[in-house]
Amino acid sequence: MKRFVIFIWVVFLLNNLGFSQGKFTIQNKHRSDKVKFKLINNLIIIPVEINGVTLSFLLDTGVSKAIIFNFLNVSDTLKIKNTETIFLRGLGEGELVEALKSDDNVIKIGDAINLKQELYAIFEANLDLAPKLGFPVHGIIGNDVFRDLIVEVNYSRKYLKLTEPEAYRYKKCRKCETFNLEFYNSKPYINVEVTIDNKKIPVKLLIDSGGSDALWLFENDSLGIKSSDAFFNDFLGHGLSGSVYGKRTKIDALSLKSFVLENANVAYPDSASISFARKFKSRNGSLAGNALKRFNIIFDYQRALITLKKNALFKEKFNYNKSGIELAHDGVRLVKEIDDRILKERSGIMGSDDARNNTKIVFDTQYKVSLKPAYTIVELRDGSPAKKAGLLIGDVVLRINNKPTHQFSLQDVMHKFYDDAGKHIKLKVDRKGKEMNFSFNLENPF
Repeated sequence: MKRFVIFIWVVFLLNNLGFSQGKFTIQNKHRSDKVKFKLINNLIIIPVEINGVTLSFLLDTGVSKAIIFNFLNVSDTLKIKNTETIFLRGLGEGELVEALKSDDNVIKIGDAINLKQELYAIFEANLDLAPKLGFPVHGIIGNDVFRDLIVEVNYSRKYLKLTEPEAYRYKKCRKCETFNLEFYNSKPYINVEVTIDNKKIPVKLLIDSGGSDALWLFENDSLGIKSSDAFFNDFLGHGLSGSVYGKRTKIDALSLKSFVLENANVAYPDSASISFARKFKSRNGSLAGNALKRFNIIFDYQRALITLKKNALFKEKFNYNKSGIELAHDGVRLVKEIDDRILKERSGIMGSDDARNNTKIVFDTQYKVSLKPAYTIVELRDGSPAKKAGLLIGDVVLRINNKPTHQFSLQDVMHKFYDDAGKHIKLKVDRKGKEMNFSFNLENPF
């Protein structure tokens, strides 16, 4: 299954963020509502209405405050007011990020509404998630929803069920496992076990639905948390304060009580990129989307509980990108295509003899020119098959295995790079206006 890591882990550099925050309530007699979501790269994308404008937000247990990406001046449309400037710090080695804090915003998620929502508008263009996902994402929300409501995440059927805690009734579930949650800076942590080199190690992990990897671990030799010798260096994702790089490998197992994920993917981020994440000394890493999606989950922050039940995705094989290419949706390009509608009209007036003989007559070929997505190489792993074949960052991929890439979603194109080792890949790219052909075989990165 394809992976492209997106995560936002935020530390607010203020001792007091200072004003009253509203509360989510369900505006119907059942005090509960279902909300459909899209699962893209193991990430949950939900529709969110802010001040009357419907947008798409990432649902992220790893953020404590709602963030809106303001590089498109969305705040003008949303009529965001009463702002003040603050600075934020997150993952990555970059500088502090400037943001505008705003209160008294009206936010709706299905029938759940908050009349006094705090928002933090960020102008950092690198936080535009749309190119990485191939789908518009305007912001991130997390703790504000989980704090006020019981949130059921049905990954297999792609819906949330939001319920007011007083109205929620637990059902008996013999196939479920329930864990106690711990909280630090309003973020949830779970105690589980990993097996590395046949040694079982208890770890405390941030539950991070905003990360699309399965598992991150922070290397610690004294605890035995360290990468195996079979690893490769890779780009891990974008944080609030810059890009994050590190090692990728596998562990023997990730155990959540009776639920055991064998041969699971793991990343060990560079220590410089996670210095702020390690302020919580007891933290050993993150449990993220590629592991979480294998369960249907009940988040109950008020009782400090999380309940897991295996779903149809549980046995999905853990895979890695075997090409070394990461693509992003980089604007659009003009594509000239034969107009199928005109061809059908022409074919319809053929004589019966022509039709019986399967003959197609085109009186004058007509084309249509339309805008199609451009998929550009934005990361290229050193030593990878694509790098050795001569591909470069900035190449726009026009065709993959003789098929136009614009016929596929970004996820569908990337998924082809996760196929079995030895699979042959042919690419046609546009490099500064010149079309070029490349080919390579997918290789096991280990």
